Amino acid sequence: MIELIIKIAGMDDRIRAVYLYGSKADPNIEKDKYQDYDLVFVVTETNSFISNKDWLNEFGKIDFIFEGLWNQLQFNINIKSIDFSHRYVWSMLLEDGSRIDLVMEVKDEALKNYTNKKHTEVLLDKDACLPETPTMMEEHAATKPSEEKYTACCNGFWWFLSYVAKGIARDELPFAMSSYNEFIRLTLDQMIVWYIGTITDFSVSTGKGGKYYKKYLPKELYDLYAKTYSDSNSINFWNAICSCCDLFKTTATHVGNYFDFVYDSKKEGSMLNYLKKVKDGTL
Repeated sequence: MIELIIKIAGMDDRIRAVYLYGSKADPNIEKDKYQDYDLVFVVTETNSFISNKDWLNEFGKIDFIFEGLWNQLQFNINIKSIDFSHRYVWSMLLEDGSRIDLVMEVKDEALKNYTNKKHTEVLLDKDACLPETPTMMEEHAATKPSEEKYTACCNGFWWFLSYVAKGIARDELPFAMSSYNEFIRLTLDQMIVWYIGTITDFSVSTGKGGKYYKKYLPKELYDLYAKTYSDSNSINFWNAICSCCDLFKTTATHVGNYFDFVYDSKKEGSMLNYLKKVKDGTL
């Protein structure tokens, strides 16, 4: 695949440089067959590539192609325009199961974004335009919280549980689930990232979507985290909430003690009391 990528770029004068980034370029990440080829093509212009896409067939038989920026422009009502003349993205699934995420950028755009990536591997540089990769902090590594941010995370976790509880009680599953996954999961995950930071000196990445939680959390806490997921059954949903509360209290107390922050157990108790009444139908 790498040889093919270099060949395609080498034969096209519009493509001036190519580099690999992401997990395949990171020597600290174990390689597996599920990793994408995250590529950037530094090009003289993008319009000709977009107007005639036949060149993509050089990669092989494409089973699925996803044009990310175009899709975002059509689907996201908050975005009114995107300048495709500077940047464009193709994501491809090939017949053999290989996945290619190909970002195409003109030189100025590419150089601006290149410095934000920690691990890169230059595959081709016809004009010697790509600088050396700067030394950067571990990507996605947690930063230490302020006491205000810690308090806000705790307050948000406990407060928004009341929305989840009301959704379950009213048999409004979509509302209950969206509240749980958007607000509760957000604050729980943030506390877990801080917890992992305290036991690793804030030196590691927890990965996109928490994919390295299992690697860094103690087994008993990761097992508890797994129990925070639920199906549509209300009993199982309440059990998941219970696990979520136990895990948040454990991690938040630890983080609070580590930084000498005050964990407000009174607010926790008040919300747990409310949740119990809603669950039991005694509100």
